[in-house]
Order: sequence, then C-alpha cells, then structure tokens
Amino acid sequence: MENEALQWRKWYQEEKAETAELPKSFKDCTLFHRLLLLRSIRPDRLSGALTEFVANNLGVEYIEAPTFDIFSTYKETSPETPIFFVLFPGVDPTTDVEAIGRQ
Repeated sequence: MENEALQWRKWYQEEKAETAELPKSFKDCTLFHRLLLLRSIRPDRLSGALTEFVANNLGVEYIEAPTFDIFSTYKETSPETPIFFVLFPGVDPTTDVEAIGRQ
C-alpha cells in the first residue's frame, strides 16, 4: 500500500468505493477480498458491497423482499391467529382489507 499511496488515497476518497477501481496491485482481487478491504478501510460502504455479494453468490431473491399478498396471508389467519399491519408512508392496505371483508 505504501508503494501506491496516491492510488489508495484516491480510492479511499471515492464516494462509492465499493464500485471504484482498486489500485493496480489489488485490481484482480475477488469480491470477497474487496469486502474485507472495505470492512477494514471503508466500513461506511460495506452495506452496498454486501448486497452485491449476496446477489452474485446466492441470487437476487435473497436481497429483494417479496411483495406482500394480503389474500394469501388471510388464508393463514383465524380468530386465534389474527393479523396486524405495520404501516409505512405510501402503503395503505385499506382497499384490500375491505375486499376481503366483502368476500
């Protein structure tokens, strides 16, 4: 690292270090080794790199949450196992709940 101090400094100062080109001596390192570098030098950029690592090695289905389907969830409920909603801005299950009520 001392021999390529300027290149390492440039990499360190990149806004998205997880996608920036590494200095020449580390250019061909694996994604796993890049994670180790980020963890030790730029831990603030580790989250995005971990997402890419999981997507590449396990598949996109492990990083993207499936869409919520209230109709299939309703089949699993009963008076003994109720359902409750944690609401987020822009999400309103009211129309779906009313549709289930009408059925």
